[in-house]
Amino acid sequence: MKDLGPLSYFFGLEISASSDGYYLTQAKYISDLLSRANLTHSKIVDTPTELNTRLTPDDGEPLHDFILYRHLVGSLVYLTVTRPDISHDVHQVSQFMAAPRSTHFSVVLRILCYLKGTLFHGLYFSSQSPLQLHAYTDAD
Repeated sequence: MKDLGPLSYFFGLEISASSDGYYLTQAKYISDLLSRANLTHSKIVDTPTELNTRLTPDDGEPLHDFILYRHLVGSLVYLTVTRPDISHDVHQVSQFMAAPRSTHFSVVLRILCYLKGTLFHGLYFSSQSPLQLHAYTDAD
């Protein structure tokens, strides 16, 4: 075995350690994803989806290149590791992996434009917080 020193980058996760705690981001992963989607020069948006967006299987025209859609949605699913703010929206677009349509793809592009504006958002784990797991559920 070989000691590679403190962990700083692992599978797209960027880890910054300090005496206060750990900060996890995926800024480089998002930048690479924006490049693959040709959105490096696009405008940013304030929210991942528009208010009251309802997606159905019959919205828009069928996509001819559904491979890019699947690739982008799969990458967005991985991004939810450090970006729980997009979890609901990514769940919505992932329901249409079998037969994506143009409106579904436009929602994926909007999520990416949102991520461009919040590139350095991530998770912070404070060294001062107690190590207690709290879980909540709704039994309905």
